[in-house]
Amino acid sequence: MKLKTRVFELCDGRYRNLSELAQTMEISKDLIYSVRRGDRNINGRFIIGAMKAFPGYKLDDLFYISED
Repeated sequence: MKLKTRVFELCDGRYRNLSELAQTMEISKDLIYSVRRGDRNINGRFIIGAMKAFPGYKLDDLFYISED
């Protein structure tokens, strides 16, 4: 099982680009691009940042478990 995110779908229309999203999440651009590509797993900093960037959403709205 792997933790996946809906953050990238939700950022469309809310943030101009992934750099702006990374800045709002207070994480590096490298981390956000690596997670999007699947090169890095989602970590605690990413989860906390997502909660900052999407304050109206619950954890279950932002993340889900995938069987693959």
